[in-house]
Amino acid sequence: MVEESGRQPVDGGAAARGTAGQSTAVRWRRDIHRHPEVGFTEFRTASLIAGRLADLGWEVRTGEDALAPGARLGVPAPDQLERAYLRAESEGGDPRFLPALRGGNTAVVATWRAAAPGRAFGLRADIDALPLHESADPAHLPVRGGFRSVHDGVMHACGHDGHIGMAMELAERITAQPPPRGSVTLLFQPAEEGGRGARSMVPRGVADGIDVFVAAHLGLNQPTGTVVGALDGLLANAKIRAVFRGVAAHASMAPHEGRNALLGAAAATLAVQGLPRFPGHETRVAVGAIHGGTSSNIVPDTAEVLLETRADDGAVNEELRARAERALRGAAEMYGLGVDIDLIGSVTTARADREAVALVEAAATAGGLRLTAASGESGVASDDATAFMRHVQERGGIATYTALGATLTAPHHTPAFDFDETALAPGVAFLEDLVRRSL
Repeated sequence: MVEESGRQPVDGGAAARGTAGQSTAVRWRRDIHRHPEVGFTEFRTASLIAGRLADLGWEVRTGEDALAPGARLGVPAPDQLERAYLRAESEGGDPRFLPALRGGNTAVVATWRAAAPGRAFGLRADIDALPLHESADPAHLPVRGGFRSVHDGVMHACGHDGHIGMAMELAERITAQPPPRGSVTLLFQPAEEGGRGARSMVPRGVADGIDVFVAAHLGLNQPTGTVVGALDGLLANAKIRAVFRGVAAHASMAPHEGRNALLGAAAATLAVQGLPRFPGHETRVAVGAIHGGTSSNIVPDTAEVLLETRADDGAVNEELRARAERALRGAAEMYGLGVDIDLIGSVTTARADREAVALVEAAATAGGLRLTAASGESGVASDDATAFMRHVQERGGIATYTALGATLTAPHHTPAFDFDETALAPGVAFLEDLVRRSL
């Protein structure tokens, strides 16, 4: 745990310096959007968050104090982690906190304790970006506003930058006007994309003792000015990497001596996409990437497939995952290949507690936000905030996953994604009121 150091905040860009006429939430959102980092490489992001909160007087846990390294899935290769770390150093990461994050331990947990004991409130804010090339269209707000991603092939395309911005402004408000009793914990979670971050934070006890837990997500096809009290349609998810191993050979002179790994990967893709669905359940199967081969005249000896299964029931998803893995092994056997199958992400389901939903709805109504029901499109995604939810609920607390409306310019996880920034100010006010009601 790191206490306030007394040092001045590091100049990490607009978030640290401030920009006239912009709120804290917008400044942080734009700075983080300009410097996106994918799961477990959020070194700059996490260090700046930790530094600012420490300077505000919050109790801060980072690195292995906030995350169990052995519980992580899908950790990037060591050389990729080190390149991202060095880049964060060069882009203004806070040197007080960067060393603790090295190696991909990029979680941050900050707690504010009131003078009098009382209930404990927890808010999750996810911090990772996606491996996408951001749109360069002049009409795209990040282009017009000068905060388009500076990292080619990586962008914030889900709203996590907005989640960070709202949480940071909320922290400032709580610092200025602390609650009369109880505590507030902000859980800045890495690697939400892929369902990897929360499962590695829970074993460190960061959610122990939380009485009211909320995860709030921007957008989700809800317009600005609306709030969904509970998204109970979140799906269980399993993300899988399969590496097929064959034998290289000359594609013309000795094709019979080869074992084509790419053919195995292609056959597995068709088999997985053709898996039967389950009556009465919402399910999804998708192959998102195939990589293999080096030249048209070489029988490829390795190929990689990245895929996922989703279902509205954990047991159904486990069966779907088992069938997918059988299809992978069957394709390997058919072409005389070896195959290594790894689980690189895993998300469970969770359902909201009525008391938590009532708190959300009361805060939304007080802030002039319109309550609405989740659309069908909002309930087919996954989020590993469910790991925090279940952990809190198993220990007698209450939890919900809520959608904060923010009109989108393009769908989540697409190059032109962006959200209405005017949703941030009422979003922060809503969260502050929610905290005070909960305590």
